[in-house]
Amino acid sequence: MDTSNMTQIFSEFLGTMILILLGDGVCAGVNLKKSKAAGSGWIVIAFGWAMAVTIAVYVAGYMGPAHLNPAVTVAMAMAGSFEWSLVVPFILAQVLGAVLGAVLVWLAYLPHWQVTKDQGAILGTFATSPAIRNYPANMVTEVIGTFVLVLGLLSFSQHNFTDGLNPLVVGALILSIGLSLGGPTGYAINPARDFGPRLAHQILPISTKGESDWRYSWVPILGPLVGAVVASGVYMLMV
Repeated sequence: MDTSNMTQIFSEFLGTMILILLGDGVCAGVNLKKSKAAGSGWIVIAFGWAMAVTIAVYVAGYMGPAHLNPAVTVAMAMAGSFEWSLVVPFILAQVLGAVLGAVLVWLAYLPHWQVTKDQGAILGTFATSPAIRNYPANMVTEVIGTFVLVLGLLSFSQHNFTDGLNPLVVGALILSIGLSLGGPTGYAINPARDFGPRLAHQILPISTKGESDWRYSWVPILGPLVGAVVASGVYMLMV
């Protein structure tokens, strides 16, 4: 593998780490007891995740495509704008970056885990969970959310943005999805974003954490992948 590909793979690792550090970080601030941001609500979380994506794309974007999401990587490969040979290395880098980002959130909020007894709030800091557990409905929500994400990203490629503006536009897309479609499932729209932090939740020594809810974990993996494939197909039909 040449140096250019290694740099791109590293950029996915680093960018996804920043994404989860800032994204799960805002969840920690809102969810954990005695945090100065405790209880500040969904609007803060939606804006926090939008800015997390924006900053992560700025960090990774000068070294690689800044997918930061296995569903996006698969969609870009399907659309012919990314090499299939790099799909698996990118996904591995994204998952590992997500795990490290979640570990850094744990460290950043270290005193707060012991005073937080709500197991749902702790798990919700790391991974997504549905407001109403209905697997078919939850799956549909993740498919729709990721469809909008990927179709938006692919459509952006048809526009000429001022240098440096693209990450802000992507952040606006994430904010819109979070505010409009995030309520039912917490809008994972990214398999690495959910699986990596859920794995960190499983292994980190948090005495009050409870279970990692692996029964639900397939939804934020499969749903985004299906949504990405459908969006890629629709985009190719249009373009």
